[in-house]
Amino acid sequence: MTKRQPVQNGSLERPSQNKAPQPPLDREVLADIVDMALTAGELLMKNGAESQRVEETVRLLGTGLGCDWGSVLVSYNTIMVTHASGNEFRTKIRRVENIGVNMRVIEDISHVAHRVEAGKLDRASVRAKLEQIRAVPRGYNRWVTALAVGSACAAFSRLLGGDWPVFGVALLASGVAVIVRGELAKRGLNALLVVLMTAFAAGGLVGLVSRFQFSPRPELALVASVLFLVPGVPGINAVEDLIKGHIVVGLARAANSMLIVLAIVLGLILAVQLTGVRIS
Repeated sequence: MTKRQPVQNGSLERPSQNKAPQPPLDREVLADIVDMALTAGELLMKNGAESQRVEETVRLLGTGLGCDWGSVLVSYNTIMVTHASGNEFRTKIRRVENIGVNMRVIEDISHVAHRVEAGKLDRASVRAKLEQIRAVPRGYNRWVTALAVGSACAAFSRLLGGDWPVFGVALLASGVAVIVRGELAKRGLNALLVVLMTAFAAGGLVGLVSRFQFSPRPELALVASVLFLVPGVPGINAVEDLIKGHIVVGLARAANSMLIVLAIVLGLILAVQLTGVRIS
């Protein structure tokens, strides 16, 4: 039987002509490699990697561990991986949920993939590395996060031309909003609803404090307090995916980014209407 040769395109990778022929992998080993590659791709997608990085990393893991070629299909919240060796192939698909941003995870998995490509890690080592990466706690203590995010948003208020009272109110409102977002997310609410309610909390707090006339321009604190909700990484990934030919995923990410911005605006409008803060 003639060995099947994959067509070279954006999703497949031909076996290297300079690479020594490898013995075919058995079914169990091939299934294990596909599962590890799928796990790596899932972790990348969960933590904000663009589609091309996901595809390249998954293929590197498969071919580096002995597969002849690999194919990867990435959608907005689903990943499908196929790897082949000899006349055998395995395909697995997995839904990706709770998508966020963690560049440390992306960096760690990329290092694992390149070490596999260089022949420095075997299957057992890769499995251990992926489990170690998965087990690392996400983020910092919520109070540290609230202080850091609040300081960043308050600094933006100064860049926007706000005075020190605006700085203080933006620090307070954004810090409280971070805590609110964390508590709402723990309850499994819809992501857009979480954004809307977080923006409402931040805007409502600014509106209440504005009754004391802390500054002639309270709207600067209003805007700055929700800047941490702006979908920067998803928006950038949407543009990268569109440029690199991942049209469907790029459009989905762009649409989701626009919905997040709309939720922020709606939350602020509700806060302004209820608290009566004046926007000059």
